[in-house]
Amino acid sequence: MSIQEATRPMVLAQHRTQSTFEEIPIIDIHAALSTDEAVRRALADEIRDACINVGFFYVKNHGISCEVISRAVAAARRFFQLPLDEKATLDIHKSSNFKGYTALLGENTNPENRGDLHEGFDIGWEDISGASRTDDGAMTGQNVWPENLPGFREAVLEYYHSAVKLGKALFPLFALALDLPENFFDDKTTKPAAIMRLLYYPPQTVPIDDRVEGIGAHTDYECFTILWQDQVQALQVLNNDGKWIDAVPIPGTLVVNLGDQLARWTNDVFKSTTHRAVNRSGVERYSIPLFFGTDYDVKLEALPSCVSPDSPAKYEVITAGEYVKSRLEATYAHSKA
Repeated sequence: MSIQEATRPMVLAQHRTQSTFEEIPIIDIHAALSTDEAVRRALADEIRDACINVGFFYVKNHGISCEVISRAVAAARRFFQLPLDEKATLDIHKSSNFKGYTALLGENTNPENRGDLHEGFDIGWEDISGASRTDDGAMTGQNVWPENLPGFREAVLEYYHSAVKLGKALFPLFALALDLPENFFDDKTTKPAAIMRLLYYPPQTVPIDDRVEGIGAHTDYECFTILWQDQVQALQVLNNDGKWIDAVPIPGTLVVNLGDQLARWTNDVFKSTTHRAVNRSGVERYSIPLFFGTDYDVKLEALPSCVSPDSPAKYEVITAGEYVKSRLEATYAHSKA
């Protein structure tokens, strides 16, 4: 260990910031798996700065091929073009663990709004062989799939596992950014709690209703989100001045944003930043977020380095699964029959 590394501040509580931002940084993560510790540390420092000050960043050289992405997007288009009655057979309310289809206005992420103007299809972990997990606590349950859409499951799971692989590569960097051992998250992500959504935003051609947005203002529930978005501008991020900053689509990049689990772990040193999607473009939009959390039985408890006498722990201890399920129940409560 170098002298510089040995003297790095281990108490992060004082690093909480209320500084504002006007743009979202772009970080090249090609060195994430470098064998040079100094190179990984430098990359982690970039991520640390983005996590403390913005809570969002783009990643390039992320390792997910254009072909894998294209197949998943094509599969999403085919699914959302199905008749409504076919999609409704997979209604998410029929699932105990929030998997399946969400209709227009079927969820409401901002309680002040009337509903979210998008359709969605949600899946969780599943091996390509068809194996699912039976030990996910509050979120235990299987995926559901359309019966008459050949190749859909395969294309969606191909992208899912590519994004999960990327997420696993990011966790050691988040650990380094928190001055923790790189393997800190290893025993907390043995059963990755990764939920992925296919999202379709129809053109909003009716008169504008400010209480209907693509997805209302919210924070994400897990540790972080890996988002593919098409070239239609819709995603916006709220800075500390109350200004919405456009997360402009940049070819070849994915968007990474922090979620509530990392914010709770870091006692809000790392930001879980409010964001929304507003599609007023007049054309349809697609996106694919993967929400990557810890194993559902892991307790979310403030890290010692993020707590001090002046910054005591802000949140009650809860398991990741209980937290995610409680947030999902609130999101879908308004449309539950």
